[in-house]
Amino acid sequence: MRHVPVDPLELAKQLIARRSVTPDDAGCLDVLGGHLERMGFTCERIRGNGVENLWARRGKARPLMCFAGHTDVVPTGPLERWRTDPFTPTIRDGVLYGRGAADMKSSLAAFIAAIAGFVAEHPDHGGSIALLLTSDEEGPATDGTVRVIEALRGRGEQLDYCIIGEPTSVNRLGDMIKNGRRGSLSGTLTVKGVQGHVAYPHLAKNPVLELAPALAELAGIEWDRGNEYFPPTTWQVSNVHAGTGATNIIPGEAQVQFNFRFSTASTLESLQTRLVNVLDRHGLEYDLEWVYGGRPFVTKKGDLVEAVARAIKSVTGVDTELSTTGGTSDGRFIADICPQVVEFGPTNATVHKVNECIPVEHVEPLAKIYQQILVNLLVGGKQ
Repeated sequence: MRHVPVDPLELAKQLIARRSVTPDDAGCLDVLGGHLERMGFTCERIRGNGVENLWARRGKARPLMCFAGHTDVVPTGPLERWRTDPFTPTIRDGVLYGRGAADMKSSLAAFIAAIAGFVAEHPDHGGSIALLLTSDEEGPATDGTVRVIEALRGRGEQLDYCIIGEPTSVNRLGDMIKNGRRGSLSGTLTVKGVQGHVAYPHLAKNPVLELAPALAELAGIEWDRGNEYFPPTTWQVSNVHAGTGATNIIPGEAQVQFNFRFSTASTLESLQTRLVNVLDRHGLEYDLEWVYGGRPFVTKKGDLVEAVARAIKSVTGVDTELSTTGGTSDGRFIADICPQVVEFGPTNATVHKVNECIPVEHVEPLAKIYQQILVNLLVGGKQ
């Protein structure tokens, strides 16, 4: 088998040029799959409801090291605010611009370049390498990674290590990795009242005034104090709605949407129970609907965290910081079949923004870091 080097910058530009707005893959997986097949990977497409997923594996031995990521990107926003077309990769003043440059097509390109370099240098390496790629991460995430995990679980495939290419760096490449994420629990609370004229409040029941003391109490609760890896759990109101728009009508109901971002110091059940207890104590008449966005997960210091930290240090000289802050990621699904999951990628200052970009000088080192992680884990690189 002839191993051909992969230029991560050129591959990133190829991917950015594809208009893969979620959940459209726009052929990105064809490009990536072609590289993987040439390197001896067995590629499997797992599809559902218009979503394209790719599971690719090279080798059958343990440990299994998996790179995971997504080809889909968020919508561009106002095109007139972009300095160049968001799907025309453009290098200007040493910076690569384009939708997906940071989140996360440069990481995908770096994955491929890293694997190509690693396989060329270590054709008989131990263990196995896999990629789990989806086009449904930026959307509802119901037919993407979660479908692949269900398929793998169904046939008993376990991952030992997983690196997700999310943009985790803050100021310098490698200064932060995510070794976990908080859970997400949302709710829609509808408090019932009696609509009426504001001049006759004794004939009505104002749900806003009924709700206000309960909201004040909920806002002041210390849900937990966090732990070694997580900040304290937070509860936030995201939307409040009541009334018809008229100023002389007491509304018949008030609706509040809220969200918990919770640590492993709390459970789904404990948060739900404590919130309901507050509502009941205030005597509210209400309906409550819950949406569970994902459980918290954490990878403690061990083989994977150490391998990533050492790789970053060897390539960039940076001592990385562990963090569990930020939103949810597909790590919440992968953690179900993988005991060690870490997120690491380029700087994240422009993700989801107009004029998304990444410094060109970060692309090659990113690939080198991913390659060194493979060496650390699969070639006896543990020190």
